[in-house]
Amino acid sequence: MNHLLCGLAANPALPPELVDRLLTRALKEAGTDPESEFADELLRDLASRTDLRRDQVRAIAAYAKHTALYLAYHGTLIADDVDPMSWPYTAIALIDEGRGHPEWPRQFAEHPDSQIRWKLASCPGLPPDAVDLLAADQDVDVVRELALWTDSPVTARLALHPDPEVRLSVSANLSTPLEAVLALAEDPELPLKWALSERPDLPQALYARLVAESHPGLRTAYARNPGIGEELIRVLAADPEIEVRRAVAEHPHVPFDLLTELVVGDRAAWNPLPRIAAATPAELCELAGSRHAAVRMLVAQRRDLPPHLRDALAIDPDASVVRAVAPHPGLSEELLRAMVARHGVQVLSAVAANPDASGPLLEYLTQHRPGVRKVLKEVAKHPHATGTALLACLGDRTSRPLAAAHPALPPEAITGLLADEDHWVAKEAAGNPSLPRAVMLELVP
Repeated sequence: MNHLLCGLAANPALPPELVDRLLTRALKEAGTDPESEFADELLRDLASRTDLRRDQVRAIAAYAKHTALYLAYHGTLIADDVDPMSWPYTAIALIDEGRGHPEWPRQFAEHPDSQIRWKLASCPGLPPDAVDLLAADQDVDVVRELALWTDSPVTARLALHPDPEVRLSVSANLSTPLEAVLALAEDPELPLKWALSERPDLPQALYARLVAESHPGLRTAYARNPGIGEELIRVLAADPEIEVRRAVAEHPHVPFDLLTELVVGDRAAWNPLPRIAAATPAELCELAGSRHAAVRMLVAQRRDLPPHLRDALAIDPDASVVRAVAPHPGLSEELLRAMVARHGVQVLSAVAANPDASGPLLEYLTQHRPGVRKVLKEVAKHPHATGTALLACLGDRTSRPLAAAHPALPPEAITGLLADEDHWVAKEAAGNPSLPRAVMLELVP
């Protein structure tokens, strides 16, 4: 029964009086048994609601530090709800989110607990007086944390700090002025190769020096760095390690001739690549006409293609290209059905993921033989799924909890799933907004 109450706690259609009952139940359980996992889970689920009253928010926040932090980071808890001295970490979470009181940063920069000062040091946008206090902190760990994250000009000063770990943190901070970084690059005490691997504004000669004789993991990091120029890109594209070469393909400025060379023949499941995402309409048309299906597939992964290009790729003879473009919004039902008729199981799940797929099309996909399990998973979370399509998804173990949570599932099916032997499925059904109100009332006596 407890898992059903936790599911109800997150149900967006739960009547206000039942929210009150569940909160009372959870706090009573927590008072009786401070170690209660049920009370902890129930309060976490209640904390995710967007319709809580201020008194309810404060009651949940007072339960434990982690629930207060959750409420702070999710925008539910506000500064006026918090006593900063009683709940310091919650107050710092609000500072981190830019929603704390203006006087808090300085107060915490002088706090006697160094762990609290350390946590504060990672917050963005701290006022200058708090930054100066943290930069002069007696605990070097606090100064290191500040050096790593601050966007204040104090980084130039911290680049001269006597502790090498502080200087190393400064070198990894993208707010640090370039001239300070170049000076640090000559520091024999500092292992800077990793620290500078994401910095995009270094001289090319320094990049070449940092990459030289590095191990493959480090060369992979530099291969993705948008600051390296074409000469070094081409050097790394010939690297003996495949992970380095794949990282070059992910570089935002890799030349198209090199990109083609890297992806053709590599059977990697490529994620959308930055260079393709930045391609102009003319470049896209040129790439879409490539004789290599692997290149056309990269274009097909974009979700903002001009309609004529999108539709042309939808009738590509290669199934991998069609599978890549199938989830693109705007494709007509005629084209989607034609994909299935032409390529069958190779494109079924991709067609099911199309945001414009209609209810009848989704029903058709669940009935396709041979079937594909991933189709059921896509249908079970699709906003256009019909009750008929969702009922077909209940027979699949991985799709069953998704279907149980879908508001288009028939109410009688949702009610029946409350008794499912899989508690995850039952909890999702209890959280379904289409669960009849009368059943909700029965579950919370």
